[in-house]
Amino acid sequence: MSDRRLQVFHTVARLLSFTKAADALHMTQPAVTFQVRQLEEYFNTRLFDRTHNRITLTPAGERVYTYADHIFEIYREMENSVRELTGEISGVLAIGASTTVAEYMLPTFLGDFKLKYPNVTVRLKVSKTEGIVSMVENNVIDLGVVEAIVPNQNLAVELCGRDELVVIMHPKHELAKSTSVSIMELRNYPYVCREEGSGTLDVVTEYLGKLGMHLSDLRIIMELGSAESIKGTVEAGMGISIVSQATIQKELRLGSLVAVSLSPPLTRPLAFVHQRLKFRMRAVDELLEFARRYCRTHLQQGATPSTQETEAGLPSRT
Repeated sequence: MSDRRLQVFHTVARLLSFTKAADALHMTQPAVTFQVRQLEEYFNTRLFDRTHNRITLTPAGERVYTYADHIFEIYREMENSVRELTGEISGVLAIGASTTVAEYMLPTFLGDFKLKYPNVTVRLKVSKTEGIVSMVENNVIDLGVVEAIVPNQNLAVELCGRDELVVIMHPKHELAKSTSVSIMELRNYPYVCREEGSGTLDVVTEYLGKLGMHLSDLRIIMELGSAESIKGTVEAGMGISIVSQATIQKELRLGSLVAVSLSPPLTRPLAFVHQRLKFRMRAVDELLEFARRYCRTHLQQGATPSTQETEAGLPSRT
């Protein structure tokens, strides 16, 4: 509804990047540049200084950015007020999540949400926790689901549950009837590992470190790039692995894999991250409430507020 030139300028100024702004706005970079130049022509002054592949706001740009913030806050307040009056819940929502959450947890949740709110379009971006937090900070996404408690005072972080990581193996494996296994026991068996940069690998590596061990202490026979490839390899009886329990629900039902808990247990928190905005699209508030109800139903609640503070920034608890 508001001036498109001002929207584009505001996004560029917030991200200090024409490229990132183009991605956030789903525009081409030349189109973003054109809109900013149109606004500069309107004010008859430069709004950005462009030097050595960097951009900064000019004094005029700083002033326009401050007013734009106020303008868009008033627009959000107005839209919320009218939609509450009419009962309409619509719009475009952007969500960010890790690969595991995006592939194995969100599809059912988003499917149910879409059935209830068919006029809301949901866009999903996949990244690691640091990338998700950055996208929330820069308003690229409305809601992030991360596998850690994020110690960021500028963002709202809500613990929604815990994800247990378990040892998976072929049903005929000699450990398959165990109630739990220690990481020391796993050293005796071929191990299938996630690739470097994986969030699951980071959690396992930290877990090993807390127990005085290193990843090299395991008999790694393969490094694979997805949970699906790891599950297939383990189903073929080639080794064991540690994966999120959320990724193996189908295999457990079919009986093609067995999952055994680690001793001590290995879990990681799952949390929602979003902006602390007084006024938001009503669709965002509905999505948050829908997500909270989903977590209460489907995820283990494993921490009190004091525990959340203690665990801030830690991807796992042992």
